[in-house]
Amino acid sequence: MYSTVLLLHSWTRWLVLVFGLIALFRAFSGWQGRKPFVGADNGMGAAFVGSMHLQLLLGLILYFGLSPFGMKAFETAGGAVMKDPIGRFWGVEHLVGMLLAVVAAQVGRTLSKKAVDPIIKHKKAFTWFLIALLLVLVMIPWGIWNPERPAFRL
Repeated sequence: MYSTVLLLHSWTRWLVLVFGLIALFRAFSGWQGRKPFVGADNGMGAAFVGSMHLQLLLGLILYFGLSPFGMKAFETAGGAVMKDPIGRFWGVEHLVGMLLAVVAAQVGRTLSKKAVDPIIKHKKAFTWFLIALLLVLVMIPWGIWNPERPAFRL
């Protein structure tokens, strides 16, 4: 079960990145081009936020139930996980960073839906989607500033 959920979590990140980049591009071009906020803009924002929520669900299943790097890491004596950079990344940093990214994406979608002016809709979506994507990019385990994991699991 662990390997299946981990595989899904690994591949879903690419959906998040693709939908996020498209939503970000649409929001930026709509804002700068002073375009109306159309159904495709709303749909791409929904796809981005929806993929983020799916990714969060898979991550929480791993964190609280299946992964040896999640809550199970805190079962060690004396909080040793906080002294280990890899354990701390998986036990705290990845979770907190990604939770903040999901919140930012959801805030962007909500604020853009509530705004009346289409330019403001695009601007709010762009701002919050950018924050969310930056957090995601920092917290994905690329191996640059955090533990390296395969880009594509099979």
